[in-house]
Amino acid sequence: MSGQSITRRSARTEGPREKLERGGVVALSDDDLLALVLGHGTARASAAELSEALLARAGGVHGLIRLTPDEIRQTRGIGLAQASRVLAALELGRRTVTRHAPDRPQFLTAEDAASYLLPRYGAFPVERFGLALLDTKHRLLRAQLLSIGSLDASLAHPRDLFRVAVGGGAASIVVFHNHPSGDPTPSHEDTRLTMRLASAGQVVGVPLLDHMILTDSRYYSYRRDGALRDRPL
Repeated sequence: MSGQSITRRSARTEGPREKLERGGVVALSDDDLLALVLGHGTARASAAELSEALLARAGGVHGLIRLTPDEIRQTRGIGLAQASRVLAALELGRRTVTRHAPDRPQFLTAEDAASYLLPRYGAFPVERFGLALLDTKHRLLRAQLLSIGSLDASLAHPRDLFRVAVGGGAASIVVFHNHPSGDPTPSHEDTRLTMRLASAGQVVGVPLLDHMILTDSRYYSYRRDGALRDRPL
């Protein structure tokens, strides 16, 4: 059998989990998504076949929300546990579009950044480096760790850092790392890295607003110290 034939056969038999792993959630059909929610099939029908039957009963994915628990269980092979999973998934989806997201913290000062970052990333026995992505009003989009270990050994290259920032839609960033020693005083390597990132941020159009060095209870801010004073928040 040729390699091309094997590839075609693999594509036909690829399950929802494999599709998710290969292409992400956007690669999944309605049948695939529902099959993952159901989790498993029966001796007579696979999860994919059960999801197909349930969608047919509902008249498509939009009709699922109108089904009662008993109506879901009328699909042969779907019991109480699986019907509960379907209802829970539908309710989660509903809540994501009906509930307002909580206010996002706004990093207007070094103190604002520290109040968010210090309790989450300060007290660890090894160095952890990350960045906070901010929108045009300096509200937090998300914070993300990039490396664990000493800065000179495991820090992501600036191009990788700004790839995350640009891909995440950041208008500006604050980078941070912790000092397990408990002393937030920056090292020569810390300062060299800060200046390198600041220069790279100017080039790509995503300015570095601050570099925060965290401990369990204290912090150092390059911006507050004046090293980044030409890049005000």
